[in-house]
Amino acid sequence: MSSSTEPQQERAALSLRLLSAAVLIPLVLGTAYLGGLWFAGLVALFAALAVIEFYQLTRRLDPQPSLVIGTTLTIALVLAARYPQYRLAPAFFILTLALLMLLYVIRQDYERFLGDWAATLAGSAYIGGMLSYWVLLRDLPQGLTWVVVAAGATWLGDTAAYFVGKTLGRRRFFPRVSPRKTLEGAIGGILAGTFTGAGIAIAFLGLAWPLAVLLGLLASLAATFGDLAESLLKRQAGAKDSGNLIPGHGGALDRVDSLLFAGAAVYYFAVFVAGA
Repeated sequence: MSSSTEPQQERAALSLRLLSAAVLIPLVLGTAYLGGLWFAGLVALFAALAVIEFYQLTRRLDPQPSLVIGTTLTIALVLAARYPQYRLAPAFFILTLALLMLLYVIRQDYERFLGDWAATLAGSAYIGGMLSYWVLLRDLPQGLTWVVVAAGATWLGDTAAYFVGKTLGRRRFFPRVSPRKTLEGAIGGILAGTFTGAGIAIAFLGLAWPLAVLLGLLASLAATFGDLAESLLKRQAGAKDSGNLIPGHGGALDRVDSLLFAGAAVYYFAVFVAGA
């Protein structure tokens, strides 16, 4: 009974993954094409949903982060990236840090202070701070192409890792962090992401092939690390997924985990290596 239903469940889960991707990918690419506040707004929305899930996970581990303050700061960090000349993000972060401290001083709540305060700020920095790089990336010259490079390397890498892991996976890859991932899947994902990112960079950014391959590899490795980093949090919290918002994919944080570090990595490559 279980052996016959398991393939059916896997096919159903795969169908849900593909259907969700068919909705989300055009939405992301469409707003990326529009740019400006359209794209920043979508990134801010996903950041808010992801940080709420982050706080729900951390509450399993005792810290009780401030949902309203942390989510507000997360959105502010993303939107501030639209106006880098005003250096709003550091001001928002430091102001929130101080106000949270003041709030606990007024309450005289020293027993919960450090864990709650740190968890609130960590969630905003991890998700809002990292996702803000996608807004910065889009606002670069040829920003749409840079976004497509980062997103393409991440998404194609994730897809290849899933299918290679399912069909060829034998050896575990960081089993204590993410027991279901395999070394074969990780290698397949990194190779697919590298060639995808490199191909787009050569065709549309005019990068020389060594730099393009380096860019694709950097984006793929950053995406793989981002996935493992979120798995570390879920493993400690005893959760399989960060939520169930997106059918077949889990929560919002499960969808953006690979993108968190990939966007930052591609942004710094574009600025400091490619001179964008």
